Amino acid sequence: MVKYKRILLKLSGESLMGNKQYGIDEQRLEEYASQIVEIANMGVQIGIVIGGGNIFRGLSGTSRGFDRVKGDQMGMLATVINSLALSSAIGKKGIKCRVLTAIRMEPIGEFYSKQKAIETLEKGEIAIFSAGTGNPFFTTDTGSSLRGIEIEADVMLKGTRVDGIYTADPEKDKTATKFTSITYDEIYNKGLQVMDLTATTMCKENNLPIIVFNMDTVGNLKKVIEGKEIGTLVHN
Repeated sequence: MVKYKRILLKLSGESLMGNKQYGIDEQRLEEYASQIVEIANMGVQIGIVIGGGNIFRGLSGTSRGFDRVKGDQMGMLATVINSLALSSAIGKKGIKCRVLTAIRMEPIGEFYSKQKAIETLEKGEIAIFSAGTGNPFFTTDTGSSLRGIEIEADVMLKGTRVDGIYTADPEKDKTATKFTSITYDEIYNKGLQVMDLTATTMCKENNLPIIVFNMDTVGNLKKVIEGKEIGTLVHN
């Protein structure tokens, strides 16, 4: 039994590095693809947004002297590279996967529209939404919030390297404690860094719940889909 019929899965570009210092770790890519195909075979409709931080991050480029707009555009292209890699890995496992881009770049990907995205999902294919929103100054977190709302997802699943939201960064503060559930207002009031404020506000205003969980632990994605209490639920 699945708890969520249609999801927006947000993946970290940095996590794709695995044990590498840069780029894509083939083992991590294979693990992600296997977990995604597993829930697709359970009948879940899956939209995916993946970041590009393993290749290039716009803000870090700005700090090194790049024009902000150009840097963000480079970051958008990095998400397309990751999307193509994930699409290829999923396709090898027998599930059709379509890359939709926020910027026209046929034949690399199809230009995004809500209608095309939902038609893809309803056919049982996986849709990967790349190039962010197509605009500078917006993160892939905001892109995933936007796409999740547009495709009318039941939930956004934010796969990270940690198993939920904590009072502080658990990798730096060993006394940090984990929330099993938290409201959007509490995130604002406590100043927690879950997603950027634009993304968080969009989810709050459109009543799209978020589950933050550790995607790097194989099997966790299926557990979330089955409704098991792992990670942290963010809600109104």
